Amino acid sequence: MIYTTLLNIAIFQGIVLGFIILKSSLFNSKSNKYLAYLLFTLSIVLLNYVFELQDVFKSYPLLCFVDAFDWIFLLPVFTFQFIINRIDETVKNRQKTYWYYIPFVYNSLLTVAVYLDIKAGVYKIPESFMYLINILRMIQFLLAIIIVLFLPLYSYFMIRHLKDPQEKKWVLTLLTFMYMLLVFWLTTYMVGWFFQLDVSFIMSVLGLAVTFVIHWTAYIGIYKYKLAKNKEAIFNFLNNDLAISTDQLHIIENNTLEEYRESITADNLYFQKLELLCKEEHIYTDSTLNREKVAQQLCISPGYLSQIINIITGDNFANYINQYRVEAVKEMISNPEYENYNLLAMGLESGFTSKTTFYKAFKKVTGLTPNEYKNTSK
Repeated sequence: MIYTTLLNIAIFQGIVLGFIILKSSLFNSKSNKYLAYLLFTLSIVLLNYVFELQDVFKSYPLLCFVDAFDWIFLLPVFTFQFIINRIDETVKNRQKTYWYYIPFVYNSLLTVAVYLDIKAGVYKIPESFMYLINILRMIQFLLAIIIVLFLPLYSYFMIRHLKDPQEKKWVLTLLTFMYMLLVFWLTTYMVGWFFQLDVSFIMSVLGLAVTFVIHWTAYIGIYKYKLAKNKEAIFNFLNNDLAISTDQLHIIENNTLEEYRESITADNLYFQKLELLCKEEHIYTDSTLNREKVAQQLCISPGYLSQIINIITGDNFANYINQYRVEAVKEMISNPEYENYNLLAMGLESGFTSKTTFYKAFKKVTGLTPNEYKNTSK
C-alpha cells in the first residue's frame, strides 16, 4: 500500500512539474520542453507499472494498449534532446534527431500488432507467421540495446559542449541516473525473458528509483539549480502571485520610470526569462541580435526591455549582452578545445561583429585587452 502510494505521488508530481515547465515563462525554452516530456514519459512508465500491480489490465483489457507503446525507449531520446538543445546552434544543427525515434516507433507498432491478436482478438496471426514475429522481436531487442546503450553514451560526448561548469555537472548527474536506470532495466528484462525468471522484485526497486529521479529533478533542477535562477520568483509563480496581465503591463509601460522603479527587481519574470535566454540558449552569439529581437522573444516592448535592464543592472542593453560575450571569450581562452582559435575568432564566435567592438567591450568589462588577459591567464 505504501509502495503504491509513493508511486502515485511520483506520477502526480511528474505530471504537474511537466506542465509547470511547459507553461511557465520562467522555464520557457526548447531544452526545458524536452525535460517536461521526459517527466511525462517517466510518469506514464510508472502509471503502467501501477496498473500492472493493481491488476487494472485484467479488469480493463483494452488499457493494455497504453502499455503497448514502449515509452521507455523515449527516455534516452528526450534526455539527449534536453542536452543538445542547451548547446550551441552550430553543434545542435548537425544532429539528425528524428532517427532516434525509430526504436520507439518500431517496437510500439510491433507490440500493438501482436496485442490486436492476443488482447483484442481483432484478427488471428497464423502459426506460419510466428517465425517472422520472432525475428521481428529479435530486431526489437537489438534496437533496445542500441537506443539504451548507444544514445546515453553519445549524450555524454555532447555534454562537453556545455559552457557552464555547474550546469554541466547537473546535466551529467541527470544523465548518469537515467543511464543506470535504463541499463538496469534492460538487463533485468532480458534475463527475465530469456531465462523465464520472476523479476518483479527487481522491477519494483526500479520503480522506486524512477520516483527518486522525479523527486530529485523537482528539487535540484527547479529549486536548487538554475532552470530558473531565482527560488523566490518560482515560489511566487507557483502561487500565482507574479501573474502579469496585458492590461497591467500597459499600465506599467505608460507610467514614468520613477513611479515603478522600486517595483522592478531581479525577480522580474521578464528579466528571469532574459537571463535564461542568455545562459541556456546563448542568444548573445547571434551577431545580428538587437533589442527588438529580444523584446519580441519576451513578448514585451523594446522600451520596457531597456528599462528592466537599466533598473536591475544599471547598464544598457548593448553592454548587458556584451558582458555575456566577454565571459564566453574568457571561457574559450581557458578551454584547451579552443587553443587553435585566435582571439578575433573567439570574439566573432561569441557574437561580436568586428575586432574594434570586441576589443573595446573586452577592455571595458575586464580592464585588460584580450591579449593581456590571455597572457595573465596562462
